[in-house]
Amino acid sequence: MLTGLEAAELPADAIEVGRIADAWGIKGWFKVLPYSADPEALFSSKRWFLLPTERGAQTFTGVAALSVKEAKEHSDTVVATAHGVDDRTAAEALRGSRIFVSRSSFPTAAKDEYYWVDLIGLDVINREDIALGTVKELLSTGAQTVLVMEYQEDGKTAERMIPFVSVYVDDVDLKARRIRVDWQADY
Repeated sequence: MLTGLEAAELPADAIEVGRIADAWGIKGWFKVLPYSADPEALFSSKRWFLLPTERGAQTFTGVAALSVKEAKEHSDTVVATAHGVDDRTAAEALRGSRIFVSRSSFPTAAKDEYYWVDLIGLDVINREDIALGTVKELLSTGAQTVLVMEYQEDGKTAERMIPFVSVYVDDVDLKARRIRVDWQADY
């Protein structure tokens, strides 16, 4: 039986961090597919906000808060258990739910480390104060992360990519919402 959900409002700083894949075992545990290779936000928050699956049977509507008892890594995924999710049937009822966590509950990033979500939307300028664009997304290429920026050229939107490595990135100023780089507009 599913008793662990309570009606809630999505926090203003909510970030989608994963999706519930399925039940895991018979005691109410469920498998989570995290959107990050380092799912620390799932581990640091004991209150997850769920939105129901877009397809299939919906066991709840609107936003629901889930009080997490425990979340841990298991192989290439995360498994978790929550208050009021006491058996496999209750865990199965959560299948497909989108998981959101308040950004304020993320662990503090180490010096010179950034959450991707904090970089999206920042303006990128070079050492000569020439605007190179706004960060639209980041790509992980395995060896490094790449900033993907949008900028306007001749009235059209274009993209520019810059490796997010210290050789090219001079400074990230989250408060000023700016990244300064050693890069030219014609590269």
